[in-house]
Amino acid sequence: MSDSVKRGKLAQMAGCNIETIRYYENIGLLRAIGRTESGHRMYSAKDQERLRFILRTRELGFSINELRGLLSLVDRNNYTCADVLATTTKHIAVIDSKISDLQRIKLSLDEMVSKCSGDDVPDCPVIDDLFG
Repeated sequence: MSDSVKRGKLAQMAGCNIETIRYYENIGLLRAIGRTESGHRMYSAKDQERLRFILRTRELGFSINELRGLLSLVDRNNYTCADVLATTTKHIAVIDSKISDLQRIKLSLDEMVSKCSGDDVPDCPVIDDLFG
């Protein structure tokens, strides 16, 4: 098993913490790895690939449930592009909603800040608006 690596090396290669790997094992996204006779957990090339998939989907903002759904499709090994597209399209809608919410928040903050002189005075329109 020359392509197998220990957990620390896997974390280093993937650019994540060992605790991240443990977490994904604990919630069942990564398979629990048994220990070798020498007491090490060895991760195969497939495990490494799966971790990269998990990290990439999380980087793109997929929730754990969405990720679990995608991995379920992959694990069944009979997914179609339509299956993946449906999940991804729903995720894009969530992102669009978050962007809209953030734009509303920014407009509110911009309006508050525009009322603030920034002077060393005890009254602040931002605080007044927040107490609103």
